[in-house]
Amino acid sequence: MIRPAKACDASRIAEIIITNYRVNFYPYFLNDDYYFNELNVVDMASEYAKGTEALSNTWVFDDCGVVKGIIRVKGDEIEKLFVEPQFQNMRIGRTLLDYAVNELKATWLWVLEYNIRAKTFYKHHGFELTGEKIIEDDWVPLTKMALSKK
Repeated sequence: MIRPAKACDASRIAEIIITNYRVNFYPYFLNDDYYFNELNVVDMASEYAKGTEALSNTWVFDDCGVVKGIIRVKGDEIEKLFVEPQFQNMRIGRTLLDYAVNELKATWLWVLEYNIRAKTFYKHHGFELTGEKIIEDDWVPLTKMALSKK
């Protein structure tokens, strides 16, 4: 079910990422111009379709030809993990996270500081807050989580 992403997955990957950005992040930032103009499926899909580093670092949860979730891992960092909202709570996120940890040896990630749901999910799966924080793009507060040493 999990396989490396291909250029033909680009539009689906972009659709999943942008849908999740709008559902999960827009309510905190209320930035119409960014979330509904600058951020769009066509531009993001074009970047993925070109075979960029983002594509080569992305794996998809493919259920009989339907991409339902994605994970992007670079080195030991999980850069993105998103599941199409209609398919959430079906263990797809857990499956992708387990794959990243066990097969790709991912050990840490940045999570939106306000995203309690994501922090709870990662804590439930063995990650803990490190106390390290950054501000991305001058306005996005992120906090670092890493696999527990236990």
